[in-house]
Amino acid sequence: MEKNLKNILVVSFGFLFLFTAFGGLQSLQSSLHSEKGLGVASLSVIYAALILSSMFLPPILIQKLGCKWTIVGSMCCYITYSLGNFYASWYTLIPTSMILGLGGAPLWSAKCTYLTIAGNSYAAKAGKIGRDVVNQYFGIFFLIFQSSGIWGNLISSLVFGQTPNKMNISEADLACCGAEDCKNTTTDETNTSKPTETLIYILLGIYTASGVLAVLLVAVFLNPVSVQQMENEEKKKASFWSTFLATFRHLTDRRQCLLIPLTMYSGFEQGFLAGDYTKSYVTCALGINFVGYVMICFAAANSLSSMFFGKISQYTGRQALFALAAVLNLACIIVFLLWKPHPKHLAVFFILPAIWGMADAIWQTQTNALYGVLFEKHKEAAFANYRLWESLGFVIAFGYSTFLRVSVKLYIVLAVLVVSMLLYETVEYLESKSSPGTASLAKKEPVECQQNAQQTHL
Repeated sequence: MEKNLKNILVVSFGFLFLFTAFGGLQSLQSSLHSEKGLGVASLSVIYAALILSSMFLPPILIQKLGCKWTIVGSMCCYITYSLGNFYASWYTLIPTSMILGLGGAPLWSAKCTYLTIAGNSYAAKAGKIGRDVVNQYFGIFFLIFQSSGIWGNLISSLVFGQTPNKMNISEADLACCGAEDCKNTTTDETNTSKPTETLIYILLGIYTASGVLAVLLVAVFLNPVSVQQMENEEKKKASFWSTFLATFRHLTDRRQCLLIPLTMYSGFEQGFLAGDYTKSYVTCALGINFVGYVMICFAAANSLSSMFFGKISQYTGRQALFALAAVLNLACIIVFLLWKPHPKHLAVFFILPAIWGMADAIWQTQTNALYGVLFEKHKEAAFANYRLWESLGFVIAFGYSTFLRVSVKLYIVLAVLVVSMLLYETVEYLESKSSPGTASLAKKEPVECQQNAQQTHL
């Protein structure tokens, strides 16, 4: 047990160090590299590459390299993105974004496979139920991993808080913040709010060091899966390719088609907060040094709410929680449209992402659980569709970020939300007609890890 626990902790802290860097960088991209939309374009490329990566790379790399070295190699892909930010341009950020996206799916798949094998192996030796041990291992992993959003954003805020000259934003400039988004067409003003190059390099140095530490930790201390244990994965080789085809065959299920807008909405709403709220509200009115603190509120509320809503879902049912998430997002969207951001409203800058984080926790936990319940016999194909459509939502949200005003983007998010809820209720109606007695939520499976690859912590 001690050896297994050591391996679980090594993987968990490896991911913690890696995503401390990536999570912090992702929150800053739209503000740090606002020239011609370079920052959000790089995020869009990441999720586009992730779609391709999810379909092809994980089974090939895990089979050839094994879980440990697939994790190590994929982590190196993330480090290239940190390095690309040192000399940010279209010729450095876009290629490194593609490399990161391609490494994302193998990283998470190898981690899932490793923890599953380790859990089943220990359960067999200890005479315990395999799924219980695997769930325990995933619980340890996410307990440690979820805090990465807090540490990454805290580091950026502390570093950028050292800016010697504090910003004095005029009332005319503040009038351009928020949904009005006057500054979206000119980057002169946003550039003046940037930290010094020295502080940017210090931050990128810390993030790069954190990624390197993650790679060394896993490469040196993680025990590889034995050849005998990997034979079970080898037997699944054919099923991976059949799953690839099954992903598209699964679209013949009308319930899956009806859930596409809901799944894409998860990418839209996360993309808005990471790409637009941080730039047009926080950086515009308070300065880039506040982005980290604001995103800490989102990450903390998201993490705590995930635990809370995961527990109470068995009492409330998923429909009530989905309705609550829709109301929370709707309320925030209305505020985003009407609110004129001002430094005097400091608390509002933190309350809104906290509420958004509560809603996001419901979208993540309950949509994942919904897929597990509806498509219990075709989970691999169903969750492949989950990754595909959520990633597409990210790609679209980040892709149009540069070209549209914030108010237009908010109306798009609102429209997708309304359509998503209407079609979701249609799915619930169809389910109630076909099987009236199956309203309870299924116990969450370890496949939950697959959907976390596309969240704000990718």
